[in-house]
Amino acid sequence: MNFLDKLRAAERQNGSLLCVGLDPEPAKFPAHLKGDAGKIYDFCARIVDATADLAIAFKPQIAYFSANRAEAQLEQLMEHLRRNVPQVPVILDAKRGDIGATAEQYAREAFERYGADAVTLSPFMGFDSVEPYLRHHGKGAFLLCRTSNPGGADLQGQRLAGLEGEPFLYEHVARLVQGPWNLNGQLGLVVGATYPAEIERVRALAPTVPLLIPGVGAQGGDAAATVRAGWRADAPIVVNSSRAICYASAGADFAEAARREAIRTRDSLEQAKA
Repeated sequence: MNFLDKLRAAERQNGSLLCVGLDPEPAKFPAHLKGDAGKIYDFCARIVDATADLAIAFKPQIAYFSANRAEAQLEQLMEHLRRNVPQVPVILDAKRGDIGATAEQYAREAFERYGADAVTLSPFMGFDSVEPYLRHHGKGAFLLCRTSNPGGADLQGQRLAGLEGEPFLYEHVARLVQGPWNLNGQLGLVVGATYPAEIERVRALAPTVPLLIPGVGAQGGDAAATVRAGWRADAPIVVNSSRAICYASAGADFAEAARREAIRTRDSLEQAKA
């Protein structure tokens, strides 16, 4: 089963478009774990176990692990996911972007060391920075397209003179991913929930690829507007919420609170499909 098949199967099985982001910050942990970077695995595993039947995907952010010297805990978490939730794909949020032999090593890191099903990438250096990931059969890659951060427009919103219609840069990326770059149907796009009009535009340009949509929850993206703009029955969307779920409670009931918030978000996304 390749990444896209796994994604669609998880959507059907769990009735969900919700991706649970895993961004562990020890300073935000509940009191009995607070400040202890050695408890990152324990914290994340509890979140995973509490939300496993509610998610279309999990998305660990690699920086939160590496900044805390917790790469071994990330490996442990990935093994936990493979062993206990094998039906839910895992997207390693790494946003890598490099060429040639270096990209090959980053691909090995994501798919061989950590065993991710997919990875996030920056397309800024061109197709030769993406192609090494496509050599890993069955794996997926989401390319940054129209991101949710305020500075995203600095480059993504610039027009490309000399191309037909002078498209915005993000529109050009969407066309490349829908077309010539998507050699084996392995690519998707990252589009922020804070810009539903751009989600709709990207979906029009890339009608069949999966969209990874961060920004619902703490960043303020509207769940219903996101689904209306991007979801199609034959083209999945993966709507990520991280902080709103992981830090739904600062108490010992953090996992139970995470589940309640995940149910609320999952249900709001499903209702918007109607």
